[in-house]
Amino acid sequence: MTRTRPAQSCLALALALLCLFAAPLSAQDSIQQVLQEHREVIEKSSRKTIGAAVDAIAESGLPQAQKVLEVWQNKDMWQREGDGLFFRGEEIDRDTVRLFDFDSGEDLGEFPDDDLDQLKPNSGIRAMIGAALVRFQLADPNPAKRREALDAIARDAEPSHLKALAGSIEDEPDPAIRAAKERMLRLLTISYGETDAARVEAIRSFKGDLGVDVRGALNPVLTSRIVLADAPPEGNVAREITPGGSQLTVAAAHEMMVSAGMAPNQPSRDERKSVLLENIAEGRVGGIPVAELGSEEARDRAYAALAAAGIVPAFTPGYSEEEAVQQAGFYEVYDEPSQAVTDAAQETLTSIRTTVGMNQALDLTLDALSLASIYFLAAIGLAITFGVMGVINMAHGEFIMMGAYTGYVVQQIVPDYTLSIILAIPLAFAVTFAAGVAMERLVIRWLYNRPLETLLATFGISIALQQIAKNIFGTQARPLTSPDWLDGALVINDVVGISYIRIAIFGLALIFLAIYLWIMNRTRLGLETRAVTQSARMAGSMGINPDRVNMLTFGLGSGIAGIAGVAIGLYAKVTSELGQDYIVQSFMTVVVGGVGNVWGTLAGATLIGFLQKGIEWFNPSNTLAAQTYMILFIILFIQFRPKGIVALRGRAAEA
Repeated sequence: MTRTRPAQSCLALALALLCLFAAPLSAQDSIQQVLQEHREVIEKSSRKTIGAAVDAIAESGLPQAQKVLEVWQNKDMWQREGDGLFFRGEEIDRDTVRLFDFDSGEDLGEFPDDDLDQLKPNSGIRAMIGAALVRFQLADPNPAKRREALDAIARDAEPSHLKALAGSIEDEPDPAIRAAKERMLRLLTISYGETDAARVEAIRSFKGDLGVDVRGALNPVLTSRIVLADAPPEGNVAREITPGGSQLTVAAAHEMMVSAGMAPNQPSRDERKSVLLENIAEGRVGGIPVAELGSEEARDRAYAALAAAGIVPAFTPGYSEEEAVQQAGFYEVYDEPSQAVTDAAQETLTSIRTTVGMNQALDLTLDALSLASIYFLAAIGLAITFGVMGVINMAHGEFIMMGAYTGYVVQQIVPDYTLSIILAIPLAFAVTFAAGVAMERLVIRWLYNRPLETLLATFGISIALQQIAKNIFGTQARPLTSPDWLDGALVINDVVGISYIRIAIFGLALIFLAIYLWIMNRTRLGLETRAVTQSARMAGSMGINPDRVNMLTFGLGSGIAGIAGVAIGLYAKVTSELGQDYIVQSFMTVVVGGVGNVWGTLAGATLIGFLQKGIEWFNPSNTLAAQTYMILFIILFIQFRPKGIVALRGRAAEA
């Protein structure tokens, strides 16, 4: 039931009198009393002065303190103009607000907003209130709230958080949150510890720690400034600096001396030249004809004449800034006054850099193994067609592309990404196996032992397959989406991590290595393939059909390339040019490893993967240069070991 305006006014007056006469004398009994004591500051709402009010509320010890701060931060605090009292308010409509008493929580009813002001703290004040709320949130029953409080401290730490954090650890029931609190306490102690001994102990506790937060806490401890002085200055001196390095250039050092009045301000050569041009009068500068100013000495005399006349600043010919700065002393002085703290910080950062270096080497090794598995998966099919059969198949990359597009088509039909990948792998093998058999029957079989014609024919087929893919799928990259369980990465620490897709590809490469070895060593096709590889004529005399074996072997190599395409498409862009990105590396893998041996292919893929990642580590901003250096290295490698890592055998060796 809505109250009339007179009734509302009487109720407001009664409440005001009640609050005034019933207000306790101690701030420990009424949060309203605390608010009234800081009423002017709250009304002014200035970030420069509001801190006292925020701290008073937070430190009042009253159970309502947290609620008041939350209401204030959310812009739900209202003040009544008539008596200046503060309330929590809920807007009913544009003209009416429901008020609640802060101390009792009582619903005071609905009031017109004519006599009410809504407190709207700006972002800076809300941040201050948020920092004050942290001490309450650290002890909140909800674990999520406690974690949010730790995140808030990490974003904007303050000295006051140290005591609140230390007091909340003992009663923390969650072991993980307790460990996070203890870590945060040590981080805060680095900056805000009461004694140098406590800070040093906290700093040394992080030796070898890879956390970015640790480096973020230690780096400010080692901030420094450069001081110009005749003797080592007072304070925590890091070292004496010789001008000329990256930390202090000669020009910057001389500028410091000029500012300190310890050296003259010498105009530069360009400045002197500009002055001479501006002071040409009747064909002369400083009494010297312009025609005679062809030498540096003559120009210096002209400038000296202008300086003697007071027209330009003085200049000393032959003055050397390098010699001038050598006569002065420059020192790097830490902003942190305690040498024990800075020494501990330097020691800890050195240990962290060592640990980071070791983990970077491990991360680089994982990246190299991941890349090697991709190259091996792409090259294992080529190891069969080129290494075993001796066929230079320039369309091998297009079989990889066909496999990737097969996976894309399957995902358009089967929306379940896990099921679609499971179906795509055998289907990609079947499609590219059939394409390989067709290519071998129609083209390759007529070109055996004619490598140049085979290269040209397969290169033409490569171009044709790319154009067919463009006509069917267009030039836009098509997504091959990985299942949810392959999203993300296995993060070992802040330095070492590898994506689950890379791990899956690595596992797939090992699986197909095992399948290849099983086929070649345990099946009739493998036995016949090895027989035909050693001597096709002798195999034929033993009842083996070399023509059939060549067809199936070429189809097997093409089918494995299709499976590689599905795997590669999970993290690479699926386009008609996908195969071209891997054909060169595939040939290099087979050739470097040793043609005709799968173990050589594995060794070649490992060598190239580590080589490429190593070169990229030295030159991370230029991957094209890394590939160029890699090719040059491989060319040199082949010059010294033309048969590759594993010696060439079989039909290709005889050729």
